[in-house]
Amino acid sequence: MSVNQSKIVVMKKNVLITGGAGFIGSHVVRLFVNSYPEYHIINLDKLTYAGNLANLKDVEDKPNYTFVKADICDFDKIKEVFKTFKIDNVIHLAAESHVDRSITDPFSFAETNVMGTLNLLQAARECWKDNFENKLFYHVSTDEVYGALEFDNTLFTEETRYDPHSPYSASKASSDHFVRAYHDTYGLPVVITNCSNNYGPYQFPEKLIPLFINNIRRNKPLPVYGEGVNVRDWLYVEDHARAICLVFHNGRKGDTYNIGGFNEWKNIDLIRLLVKTTDRLLGREEGVSEKLITYVADRAGHDLRYAIDASKIKDELGWQPSLQFEEGIEKTVRWYIDHQDWLDSVTSGEYQNYYREMYKM
Repeated sequence: MSVNQSKIVVMKKNVLITGGAGFIGSHVVRLFVNSYPEYHIINLDKLTYAGNLANLKDVEDKPNYTFVKADICDFDKIKEVFKTFKIDNVIHLAAESHVDRSITDPFSFAETNVMGTLNLLQAARECWKDNFENKLFYHVSTDEVYGALEFDNTLFTEETRYDPHSPYSASKASSDHFVRAYHDTYGLPVVITNCSNNYGPYQFPEKLIPLFINNIRRNKPLPVYGEGVNVRDWLYVEDHARAICLVFHNGRKGDTYNIGGFNEWKNIDLIRLLVKTTDRLLGREEGVSEKLITYVADRAGHDLRYAIDASKIKDELGWQPSLQFEEGIEKTVRWYIDHQDWLDSVTSGEYQNYYREMYKM
């Protein structure tokens, strides 16, 4: 698809957000479109299974928003977008992100997460022609690149040695290294953030929280890996979007910031909280759906514990989570219950009809 010339506008900043039709990306796009009318936000997304333009219906007609369907692995297309829209800044979120899928299809993760990132870096370098004033390449990554922690008081910091254990985390670690290499080698102005597990509205229901909310709603099994003792640090997606906005505007070039929720939970404790909250909001006896919990064989290479030290972004930029976890879960479960049409559309695949004809998918 060629770029729509009629949508080209000249504004204070032309910001390319990749993966903006996905879960985290759609929240970032919405925040920037609504908060910065002087910015032109170009949302570039391949619209894989996890991309859903219905997530952005509320901003799709805004004058400072443009959607471009493209694959970050298509270098010529990426260069065309950079040149056509005179891109000043990049917020790169496009990625394959589901660990289970990476175990069965590692090649797709290497192609998208590594080569796709490299294409964007090279396009930025060539199109900015070493004139990096007011330019920024912002790479959004994950805490999984750091490996795993024991059950102790240690936390991932920005100085933690990389030790990825899954094809997904290995691909993200590689992309992080390429971003830093372009900064060190070519002087490209970059910033990287590594975040903990996100949750909230519009998350594709292959991930734990929306999957289990939907399964509780439908009285389907709740599969728990191993004994459910693996620990994750949970971050509400709108808090993450706020953090991205702060780092985008105020982060130091060449630096890394960890973004976490200060919020560790064992999987089984999280699932029991989900059960109680979802049962209550569905008008059922609280906890009645615990009978749906089913223990299954542990996932290959299942890291024991992730936990982020987010004190750097708190101390330097003044960011901290706005919600306690119980509040965030209540808000999240209520959103999925109030948007059952969205959930049913996504789980059935019907959501893809929203743009299939428009983009000839």
